[in-house]
Amino acid sequence: MLKWRAAARTDAGCQRQRNEDNFYVSPDNRVFAVADGMGGAVGGAKASKLAMEAVEQQWKDSPPPAKDREAITKWLTETVNSANHSVWHSAEEDASVRGMGTTVVVAVQADDNYMQIAHVGDSRAYLVREGKTRLLTNDHSVVQEMVRAGRLTEEQARINPYKNLITRCLGHEEKVEIDHTPVDLNANDWVVLCSDGLPTVLRDEQIGESVKDLTDPEGLCEELVKLTLDGGAPDNVTVVVVKFHDESSDNGSK
Repeated sequence: MLKWRAAARTDAGCQRQRNEDNFYVSPDNRVFAVADGMGGAVGGAKASKLAMEAVEQQWKDSPPPAKDREAITKWLTETVNSANHSVWHSAEEDASVRGMGTTVVVAVQADDNYMQIAHVGDSRAYLVREGKTRLLTNDHSVVQEMVRAGRLTEEQARINPYKNLITRCLGHEEKVEIDHTPVDLNANDWVVLCSDGLPTVLRDEQIGESVKDLTDPEGLCEELVKLTLDGGAPDNVTVVVVKFHDESSDNGSK
């Protein structure tokens, strides 16, 4: 059975005065989440904070099961729905933040070398294996829908003026559609959850290249944020990194 370690870091970036991102790592190191708020300086930060508080409360009330895949999917659905309701209800009650919303990507680590990911919006999850990066989630954005339809290339999408226009988020409707992604894991795999501030600057292959001389998630967090800042970081950037290793190389982590 694999063991894993996790680390996280967030930064306002080079052009934003306020950080509207938030993240959560559960005390048992099984639940990981990133949220990227929108709706003005106050609304965006509040929306992402509410979403992460909802994930934390769900973990406190009933942590996800460690092995039952169907039950993990159900837990993720309930958790994201709870986060959506929290943001939506708050926006309905407070006119000063009406229209606020947030993306979310939440991952649950199981005991059987398996992770389940749920997401809404354009915050992402990547798998880095043997130096190669694979995007695990599909952005809910206008530009990425055009890419999937063959109307834009990935390169064109990177510079499209509408690249930050998302088609789905938490808080704008009373109910939200959630995408689920299962992933089977190997020793030496890395999983990276991030807000869109990271891929706005870094290409997928740069994420994979960053892993080469690193052995710990703290180091990769630092490296990814540094590279993003070095690239100008026009947006907030948040990363949660999970590194997997064999039980035989266990160093006290989960």
